[in-house]
Amino acid sequence: RRMKLLYIYHSGFLLEGEDFILVIDYYRDSGEVNQGVVHDLLKNSRKRWYVLVSHRHPDHFNSEILQWSQQVADIHYLFSWDVCKKLRQEERDGIVFLSKQEVWEDDIMRIKAYGSTDIGVSFCISFRGKFVFHAGDLNNWHWQEESTLQESATYERNFLRELQEIAAEVAKVDLAFFPVDPRLGKDYMRGAMQFIDHIAVKCLVPMHFWENYAAANVLGDFVREKGIRFITLNHPGQSIELA
Repeated sequence: RRMKLLYIYHSGFLLEGEDFILVIDYYRDSGEVNQGVVHDLLKNSRKRWYVLVSHRHPDHFNSEILQWSQQVADIHYLFSWDVCKKLRQEERDGIVFLSKQEVWEDDIMRIKAYGSTDIGVSFCISFRGKFVFHAGDLNNWHWQEESTLQESATYERNFLRELQEIAAEVAKVDLAFFPVDPRLGKDYMRGAMQFIDHIAVKCLVPMHFWENYAAANVLGDFVREKGIRFITLNHPGQSIELA
């Protein structure tokens, strides 16, 4: 069963299977306002939609997604616990809020929330024998050129602790989305490298790099050396076929 992966923008991705569409961390579409790959699919979709939000930061959450239920009959919203604070009481109806270690599942998907080194959660999503990991803002946010050595060591220790907790339960993933943020300075790929050292990853996709595609794709050289498929991204709305 083949799947299609669509890169929306920043940390936003869409996975389309035979009978489902999974959207993670949408904050704007791949085109101009309300135009792009997501809005094209919203127009006549009869598939079941799963809309996941890892945390409330504005580059990972856009409340516009709550309106999608007007166009899609079968839609599930699964948000990190902290997004609740951004919503009015009446907007919270029908949304499942997940905290670390909580699980939600139906007859297609099983979604488990893991920790983060920022607010919110990361997600492990499993369906039909496939495992997908979306890190949200889980990363080794060390900011070495701006932090003291002690602060950097604390950031790294926190990250490795979360990583070890995940690795204890998730030995391998078919597809992983992980931040590669050049603003971190010279060691900006460190978290991603540590991630693939702890967890067996078949295919890695960079994210959280805004429009610095060149910096994000440098990671590919290291990842391919380890026998891992790397998805080179070069524009919003990019479509990739997955086995």
